Amino acid sequence: MLSELQKKTAQAIVNVFETGRARGDYAQVTLLPGDPGHLTYGRSQTTLASGNLHLLIKAYCEAPNASRAEVLRPYLDRLAAIDFSLDRDPPFRAALKEAGGDPVMENAQDGFFDRAYWAPAARAAGAFGFSTALAAAVIYDSHVHGSWSALRDRTSRVHGDPEKAGERPWIAAYVAERREWLATHPNALLRRTVYRMDAFEAVIKAGNWPLDLPLRVCGVSIDEAALSCPRPNCS
Repeated sequence: MLSELQKKTAQAIVNVFETGRARGDYAQVTLLPGDPGHLTYGRSQTTLASGNLHLLIKAYCEAPNASRAEVLRPYLDRLAAIDFSLDRDPPFRAALKEAGGDPVMENAQDGFFDRAYWAPAARAAGAFGFSTALAAAVIYDSHVHGSWSALRDRTSRVHGDPEKAGERPWIAAYVAERREWLATHPNALLRRTVYRMDAFEAVIKAGNWPLDLPLRVCGVSIDEAALSCPRPNCS
């Protein structure tokens, strides 16, 4: 069972990958050319194309005292329909950025990323009997970034089932397999994300399976002060 600090640290690593901040950027709106997710938003950048942006904004609009709910509520049908014209809708993007400063949105995102990404990742780790914080972080990253199931199966075919290979050798092999997959992917945007696996390889090489702090990931310091900062965007 991971401690709350280990969970926050694992999530912080992915926040850094996605927004460059240990606590994430709750107001960040991103649209990268070639991104199959289309418009992405929030602490760990959930996507329009997956339908998860609709679920997040719906949860925010239903929350008491959401200051930008009336502005965002009219967009719910288009979000549910995965309307890609929202990618370049300036009023919608502005409303998302403004809502990111609302403490209600911060709470909505924390709950959403736990439900949509952390909980499935924790179940996947538990199904293999994995117990280290680093394994949880690697699996969580793949749930956020995508293609966990395909790379899980590929790693098991090449290196053996997790139960037989052992947690640490299998996770190291998974990270290597995922790096190779990213580095050779036909989508140039994905090829540029090999830094995620390079960061995990560095933590594996250091033997920091508990994710003891402080950590430095992609040039960003992750320590208890950063994780306990009263405002998410102060790190």
